[in-house]
Amino acid sequence: MHIVYVSDGKAGHRSQALGLFKAMQRQSQEAVTFQEISIDDLPIVTLISALFSHQLHTVEHEPTYIFGVGSHTHFRVWLLGKVYNKAKTIILMKPSLPFAWFDYAVIPQHDGIQASNKVLTTQGALNPIVNEERHQHGRILIALGGSSKRHQWNAAKVLQRIEQIVEQNPNSQIILTTSRRTPKAFLAELKQLKSIEKVQIFPVEVTPQGWIFEEMQKAEAVWVTEDSVSMIYEALTAGCKVGVIEVDRLKEDRITGSIDLILQKGLVSLSSSILQLAEPSAFKEADRVATYLLTK
Repeated sequence: MHIVYVSDGKAGHRSQALGLFKAMQRQSQEAVTFQEISIDDLPIVTLISALFSHQLHTVEHEPTYIFGVGSHTHFRVWLLGKVYNKAKTIILMKPSLPFAWFDYAVIPQHDGIQASNKVLTTQGALNPIVNEERHQHGRILIALGGSSKRHQWNAAKVLQRIEQIVEQNPNSQIILTTSRRTPKAFLAELKQLKSIEKVQIFPVEVTPQGWIFEEMQKAEAVWVTEDSVSMIYEALTAGCKVGVIEVDRLKEDRITGSIDLILQKGLVSLSSSILQLAEPSAFKEADRVATYLLTK
């Protein structure tokens, strides 16, 4: 089985494609290979020319599945599906082209699209994490984001929540990390907290690739600022208890609505105590989608 992923180069999109590939790899009875091809290496003219020969030198093996994430990939996925007409085309988001042009669409529930035999709805975007059952009792990870198009960073509010988390979990080992969106001045403010000596701080600049995923495997609980939606779902997938740190909202939309929904469902909590967080549930969205696709 060979999967071709048409890539727009965005890390978040690649994470979704890798999540589904790895889930299919775990479940398939045959070997599964994965090839990432940039949209820059798939000119439209070349794809149209290949419609007649039904082959493309860029593609290493005849694909079984063709994945696309990101609106710039959708037309190329459709064309590539015409070149290799035995392959199943899968868009991992709401398609920018008619649904009928693709075999399947995998869409987060917050987009409000009705599930069907061709549309699979998921809680959040897919990711490549699995729960490795290595969580250490009392170990806490705090992951900070920053301002976004729907959130405005409020340093005072975030500092207050961090202080509450530290104070309400006195016997825990606490690790804190930032993201590239976290304001540079925030670390200096953070170091002024009287309880901060109990916290190990790892700014994003000093963390190697994959560091935060490894920390999620070790943490019993993860607190994430609400602007980092994908990280909230990654922590759930890793099998952690999850707390949400509120950030001022600039607007309400389907993304903020998805956070409100998982709060209402009790999957995550606004509590600052590890004892009051919901017990982790089996959160395996990529595996569920892979199971569906492989049985079709």
